[in-house]
Amino acid sequence: MPAQKFAPMTKNFPTFDCDAHVTEPPWLWERASEYLTRDEFHALKDSIWFDSDSKQLIVNGFAGAGLGSQRIGGAPGAVNLLSLAGPGVKHDIQRALNVRNLKRGTAITTEQADYLDHKGSYEPNPRLRDMDVQGIDQVMIIPTDIDTYPWIQSSTGAKAMCKAYNDWAYEYCQENPSRLYFAALLPMQNPKFAEQELYRVADKGCRVGLIRPIDAMGNYPLQPKYTRLWRAMEETGVVYGMHPFPAFGALKPPGYSQQYSGAELIALTATSSGLPHSFLTNVQNFQSEAALWVVMVLMSGFFERYPKIRAAVFEASSTWLSFLVDECDKACKLYRNERRLAPLKRLPSETFFEHCVTGFEGDEAPPSRFPEFYENILAWSSDVYHHDGDDAWRAIEMMRQCELPESYQTKFLGDNARRLYRIETPAKFIRERVTEIDRPDWWPSDDEIRESLKPEAAIRR
Repeated sequence: MPAQKFAPMTKNFPTFDCDAHVTEPPWLWERASEYLTRDEFHALKDSIWFDSDSKQLIVNGFAGAGLGSQRIGGAPGAVNLLSLAGPGVKHDIQRALNVRNLKRGTAITTEQADYLDHKGSYEPNPRLRDMDVQGIDQVMIIPTDIDTYPWIQSSTGAKAMCKAYNDWAYEYCQENPSRLYFAALLPMQNPKFAEQELYRVADKGCRVGLIRPIDAMGNYPLQPKYTRLWRAMEETGVVYGMHPFPAFGALKPPGYSQQYSGAELIALTATSSGLPHSFLTNVQNFQSEAALWVVMVLMSGFFERYPKIRAAVFEASSTWLSFLVDECDKACKLYRNERRLAPLKRLPSETFFEHCVTGFEGDEAPPSRFPEFYENILAWSSDVYHHDGDDAWRAIEMMRQCELPESYQTKFLGDNARRLYRIETPAKFIRERVTEIDRPDWWPSDDEIRESLKPEAAIRR
């Protein structure tokens, strides 16, 4: 049996992964009746339902919706991008597996696909074991089908879906509540329902209310109609969790022609230009939604109206932020006398530093080279188990390459997130890296990986 080996590493502080994912499993729907009233359960079935026979998610009557979170166990000839990035499954390994799948004779089998479908994506005990290997001491779990839920047309159905997911996620975290935390879905289709759900999950100890920053169905999440929700966040201390996502738009109702996301424009541009790579649609769309939201909250005076709200900017990288808030500061000064809204009491950058934290991923070098700016606003996210995810050791490696002092590493990789979420620092934590993982005989060899990284390896012949 081959062994995958890693260089020894140690750390002297506990990490907190502020944004990692779960995939919503089939039994979330199978058990929904345990969480919901009879009317809520019927509304769920009419609005968003996983059909176990066809293995399709049905949303607003349309089958095949969503990203496929519910299709667990893997399928031959394919890797599940939503549950792939477990311990040691680095990008070069993924490349080798994808190259195998280009040919029928070498494509992965059902058994191999099941091995690569990391069960921690939907079961807590496997996740805790994976966290031990990945150097992750604590984690905030976030659902995957973020582009689906804002488009549920029935507000009662949306309420039922959020309640079913939140109760499942709460149970998931009870396996080890000092290490596992969940961000709650909120039914933004109805402000009263969103407020009620926020109070309900806050009573369960939830730290984050998750909101997609898009104008789906005319519900951009800064509108005055949500005042009751913002007041509830102030009262409970639940963090406003802003999570962007690619704007697929597959569930836009017929005749709905309005642009609902800056990411939608990027997707259209990438498609019309024929760009073969997914950089624009898999990176800049996250940043476009996040950047628009940041400008809106800072320049509109949102945090001055709701001074007790704290917010987290999830999964948008962080390198763009320093430029953006600087531009906001310049605009604030330059157009101060032309402003029609109430005057801002402080510079936008000062507001961001007081109220917000931004996520970053471990392969980002710029924050480590600009620590004075990011010192108190940066929080590491693994994005595990999605294919672009990676472990804490990768982040530490990057920071050490940049010669970032450990005092900053401690903040970036744990302290800032715990401060935002009001979570205690654990007394016991992972200190040493696991240096060897036993792998099955079919695991890619070093030679295969080197060959697969060549450009011509990805060409179908």
